[in-house]
Amino acid sequence: MTTTFIDTNTIAPVTLGNGQGRHAEILNDALCGAKSVVGSLRWLESGQSLAAASDGKSHQVVYLMEGCGVIRLDGKDYEVGPGAGIYLGPSETASISQTGGSPLKLFQLVVPKTVA
Repeated sequence: MTTTFIDTNTIAPVTLGNGQGRHAEILNDALCGAKSVVGSLRWLESGQSLAAASDGKSHQVVYLMEGCGVIRLDGKDYEVGPGAGIYLGPSETASISQTGGSPLKLFQLVVPKTVA
């Protein structure tokens, strides 16, 4: 196993449709040999949101790095700032919306369900 430096500033984000903001994978098989994990940075501007949903087989962690937003879980809204995060197990969902005057920057980690 080797240590891999990933310069996230050199990875160009892709603009997603439907108001889902921008996205850049910073951890995956191609970048560092992470065969079963995908890590992404996501940016949300005013009026944009991320609908985080598991495919029924994976676990997710979404961590708010910068900005202010609202996380909606089980029909309840939570105002959040840097350092807030959520864990989603298989078949769980949440939405995260940008609020405030600056973009929302998120780190999203998706790990497949392991079979015991």
